[in-house]
Amino acid sequence: MSAIRLLVLGAVRQHGRAHGYQVRNDLEFWGAHQWSNAKPGSIYHALKAMAKQGLMVAHDTAPSEAGGPPRTEYELTPAGQEEYFRLLRHALSAHDEKIDVLTAGVGFLVDLPRAEAVALLKQRVAALEEWREEIRRNWTPAEGEDWGHIAEIMGLWVHTAETGGEWTRGLIERLEAGAYEMAGEGGQ
Repeated sequence: MSAIRLLVLGAVRQHGRAHGYQVRNDLEFWGAHQWSNAKPGSIYHALKAMAKQGLMVAHDTAPSEAGGPPRTEYELTPAGQEEYFRLLRHALSAHDEKIDVLTAGVGFLVDLPRAEAVALLKQRVAALEEWREEIRRNWTPAEGEDWGHIAEIMGLWVHTAETGGEWTRGLIERLEAGAYEMAGEGGQ
């Protein structure tokens, strides 16, 4: 999964209707250009591609009174809303995505009801624990075997699973204690 789809859908959704420059500014403000593939060209490409896929409606606007060019504003369709929430749920529950996908998911975490977000994060913890045990069962040198420096890879994987689980359990605790205003709890 590419984080750019989730990021662009989420940014447009937050505005209700937004043009590419607004989406780009939001993502740059969030620092997404530093931790994801959200570069200007990929943002505009994603907007146009998702409009062609029926996930957004493109609205042409009048030229600016100051002499600027007309802009295209985008708005999510019902299919776009469904795709946004599908990607968000996947980003929060998957253990095997790049960090930019999880980061994007955490950025939009508050768009879900609290109980659902907690349940998805618990799925992520379970998947991380299962992955860690699979590594230990199938990818750890047996007694007396010497895998040399290759064994460091397995150590990295186990460490990544353990620290990912630890961080996720901490977020679950904060959410269960009432951190953040989640969907359905008032004005976000």
